[in-house]
Amino acid sequence: MIKIENLSKKYHSKGNSVLALDEVSLSIEKGEFISIVGPSGSGKTTLLLCMGGLIHPSVGKVNIDGASIYDMGIKERAAFRLRNLGFVFQTFNLIPYLTALENVQIPLSLAGNNNGNQTERATQLLEKLGLGDRLNHKPRELSIGQQQRVAIARALANNPKIILADEPTGNLDPNTTNETVTYLNLLNQTGITVVMVTHNPGVAERAQRTLRLVDGRLAG
Repeated sequence: MIKIENLSKKYHSKGNSVLALDEVSLSIEKGEFISIVGPSGSGKTTLLLCMGGLIHPSVGKVNIDGASIYDMGIKERAAFRLRNLGFVFQTFNLIPYLTALENVQIPLSLAGNNNGNQTERATQLLEKLGLGDRLNHKPRELSIGQQQRVAIARALANNPKIILADEPTGNLDPNTTNETVTYLNLLNQTGITVVMVTHNPGVAERAQRTLRLVDGRLAG
């Protein structure tokens, strides 16, 4: 489902360059749950963002279901992401002045759903994640764990084939960490491919397969 070929990414700043990814090649099959681990600065997040079409690699290819996403134009790639990918971030990236319901409606609106369908789908997802009584609460009125569940609901809004999660438990206490990884496992059991960056060995062990990055290269 995901095939990465000779992927490299070099960042340039003030006359200096940093090689974040160095000729990474890998394949992830449909329905896998993959964790990506490695020391700080090893390229984990860069790999995830390149995989999700958010950062253009310096060289190499990312193919998802046979589509080479960096051979697409910017608008085509954005539409592809909207249809196929859901993102969960460590900092949640919720819009602070919108309610939980409105935050989940954002990708539905971008996909062109009418208001009635947006409300129905977003409500259904939040209720499924135990937030049926928090629909009209803004992020500051929610606990950290509840905010993460809103972020997961938003990632699921357009029925993605793939969830890309960047340190989804990084800001969570142990109980909420366990709860979040359990949600990801349940999603994976429905057939969604999950790729998760984590620095937590216990979280990484709950994936089916672990990839380790060191200095921008796959190790082992």
